[in-house]
Amino acid sequence: MIDRLRLSRRLAYVFGVLTPIAETVRRWGAWWEYPPAYLDDVLLGALLVGGAWAARRPGSSRGRALLAAAWGFACGMAYYSLAAHWLAMRSGQVDPAPIPTGWVFAIKLFGSLVFVAGLVLAVSHRDDASSS
Repeated sequence: MIDRLRLSRRLAYVFGVLTPIAETVRRWGAWWEYPPAYLDDVLLGALLVGGAWAARRPGSSRGRALLAAAWGFACGMAYYSLAAHWLAMRSGQVDPAPIPTGWVFAIKLFGSLVFVAGLVLAVSHRDDASSS
């Protein structure tokens, strides 16, 4: 059986590191135009890594809650990012990334789905004691 909490933690570590790195590459040379657009992804990464670290003990309901909160924040940020990106694409704005704007949208959509999955995994985890 899949250990949902462990999978959620691993995803949080991976995306907690990958998201700020990808955002740095995406906005390289243009991040000072609107720093919060870059810094929010750094905060997102820090919260995911912190939540994963806090949930390292499977029986810790507080750690699980912190991980779920980090995923919730990531989901909210991803929703806003997708909506803003969609509107920017419709108005013909080009993303600062070194790849096509449509690809950036697809990557954001994939990341959003992973964030929702991470949240679902974190909140649906059951301890062995509570499942028997």
